[in-house]
Amino acid sequence: MKKTAWITGASGGIGSAIAVLFAQNGYRVALGYQHGKQKAEALAQELCAAGFEALAVGGDLANRQTAFAAAQTIQETFGSLDVLVNNAGISQVGLFDCMTEEEWRRICGANLDSAIYCSQAASKYMISRKSGNIINIASMWGEVGASCEVAYSVTKAGLIGLTKALAKELGPSGVRVNCVSPGMIDTEMNAHLAAAEVAEIADETPLGRIGTPAEVARAVLFMAGEEASFITGQVLGCNGGLVV
Repeated sequence: MKKTAWITGASGGIGSAIAVLFAQNGYRVALGYQHGKQKAEALAQELCAAGFEALAVGGDLANRQTAFAAAQTIQETFGSLDVLVNNAGISQVGLFDCMTEEEWRRICGANLDSAIYCSQAASKYMISRKSGNIINIASMWGEVGASCEVAYSVTKAGLIGLTKALAKELGPSGVRVNCVSPGMIDTEMNAHLAAAEVAEIADETPLGRIGTPAEVARAVLFMAGEEASFITGQVLGCNGGLVV
């Protein structure tokens, strides 16, 4: 029986890579988006044209009602909701003492509130079937912190805490909760960095380069699969050895 994966932030580099890889591995995929409607719908059409089952589902997932409505739409369309990948997120670069309340609320909503509400919405279907997977996309900065990215680091650290606590709560219901924590990845989110900055980070990385969205996607697929059936509450680093 086919499984369904809901990937939030699927219009971005990592999200779209996850969606494509899951579809190629037999999953029906729901592509969550907020602002990237054109990209998400184009990807869904591309996947459907290739013979896969895909659906673009829009909305601001920092709103609890929207998150629950999206989960219900996916359940009703595909008949199940087996995997949730909380990938939606934004960055916020700047000095901590210059951060406004609006900026703080915005990044908390996008990075943390959305994951909590989507997890609540998806887990009710998983608990009823005694099976399911929730995979949170954090960041190495959530593990060690980053100067001038305090808010981003805090919200990503929150996802790691969510992973560990929710894994204990949902484990008895057969639902696994894990986290993939990427390092520097070649995405639009990091496009603001100068070439020299990227080269410096690559030089500091033991593998000598930055990562790709496809490499993060493969880590997520592993966590969702039977190969990881006895793994829950864990943080899988995908950072080239920069953080160990």
